[in-house]
Amino acid sequence: MTPFDILLQQIAFIHEIDKLKYITRKTRLFNSDRHENDAEHSWHLAMMALVLAEHANEPVDVLKVVKMLLLHDLVEIDAGDTFLFDTVLNHANTEAERKAALRIFGLLPQKQADEFLQLWEEFEAGETAEAKFARTMDRLEPLLQNVSNQGGTWREYNVSYERVMQKTEGMQNGSRTLYDFAVALMDSSVEKGILKKAETDI
Repeated sequence: MTPFDILLQQIAFIHEIDKLKYITRKTRLFNSDRHENDAEHSWHLAMMALVLAEHANEPVDVLKVVKMLLLHDLVEIDAGDTFLFDTVLNHANTEAERKAALRIFGLLPQKQADEFLQLWEEFEAGETAEAKFARTMDRLEPLLQNVSNQGGTWREYNVSYERVMQKTEGMQNGSRTLYDFAVALMDSSVEKGILKKAETDI
């Protein structure tokens, strides 16, 4: 394969991932009624990782974290976005997402395709320090958005404090500091009435 052939494959991939800008998420931009798209989400997470890396539980390769965050949602070009608090669909790696990863990364030259697929799989597994911290960013951003929007999707979809906590708990694997910060925000949101605890029988 010639260098020009390699370039053509890379350009084809660049064209394909432009579609990420059209994948709309349920969450809205900070202090806004406009829904965020997946490309904005990935960029924001990457910037957050650059800014917040010092708060990771253990030293991380920040470039690797940024790569994971820019790659992790590309599969949604084919598989679509699953709402974090969906009660029907599981917000986890699915066969549809893996099929999408193979197709989209497969547009690239083999060496890059293999690297990107490995990074995507590492993020999904959530076992390395980098993956744990990247996943912490992925949980922190929508929490910040919902707080800024006076409850946002929590109020819109009647999501309880307990449900948010369930989705937030994993943050402590990547950053105990950011997890504690998130819990404090959630508790404050309950006090302000923008996040409600589930009703229980007494």
